Amino acid sequence: MSIPAAIRIQSVSKHYGALKALHEVSLDVMPGEFFGLLGPNGAGKTTLISAMAGLVRPTSGSIAIMGHDVGSDYRNARRQLGVVPQELVFDPFFSVRELLRIQSGYFGFARNDDWIDEILGHLDLLPKADANMRALSGGMKRRVLVAQALVHRPPVIVLDEPTAGVDVELRHGLWQFIRKLNRDGHTIVLTTHYLEEAQALCGRIAMLKNGQVVALDSTEALLRRFATHSLRVRLGLPEVGLALGGVAEEGGWLAFGFETYADVEVLLKRLREAGAGIEEMTLGEPDLEQVFIEVMHHA
Repeated sequence: MSIPAAIRIQSVSKHYGALKALHEVSLDVMPGEFFGLLGPNGAGKTTLISAMAGLVRPTSGSIAIMGHDVGSDYRNARRQLGVVPQELVFDPFFSVRELLRIQSGYFGFARNDDWIDEILGHLDLLPKADANMRALSGGMKRRVLVAQALVHRPPVIVLDEPTAGVDVELRHGLWQFIRKLNRDGHTIVLTTHYLEEAQALCGRIAMLKNGQVVALDSTEALLRRFATHSLRVRLGLPEVGLALGGVAEEGGWLAFGFETYADVEVLLKRLREAGAGIEEMTLGEPDLEQVFIEVMHHA
């Protein structure tokens, strides 16, 4: 028996006149996945997230959250979903705790203070629990947005650029908490421009460009398919390296791309035989930034 998708997006298009913000987007996110949704600005990521949350009505196609159709069963679909928006949107007249209680009540949770305190503790917000939202820094306000998305205990959590403008310490603390939620069974969907985050966190990734899915696979498979390892060397005779296909970089470094470690052995042997004189050397693993650039270029 097949497991139903946590998020099922089927042939979703959203057109604003001649502009196709989304065009025939189809993908499934399975329960418990940590899924990445990547793309350049204007690719359609936020439009797709808004459609998941019922804030944008697709021109065609359908979206279901935990089996509940966003269009025809909006109330139940919305209960299954917590969204951390990209913009800092907040009510300036309430304290942090008051805001979370109101959000909790909106979803029908009247006595939810224990869970609210647990969220505040994980996000290091307890010292600011009774502070007015206007008094918080940008990073603190972003933490409150995360807390708002979690207050009704949704099984599916969507994070739209959650660490934009956030300091390094908060970023690490936030990801520790999000990883814990994922280990506890929550489905996580992440959009981010920090591709090293996506590479470290996401098991599977979809890449969008001009409103269409241009790549969809496991992170490991994408790295194998598109990225190459890199070898950077500084040589006593750099002209030898250039003749062997090296690319000149700043500081006298030469870069070589290769598919397997056996290729490195062959290259080093040729450099030694030519008397190039290796002075310094670094070896780099494939990274998601390489993949992203390659996919966007060919798309």
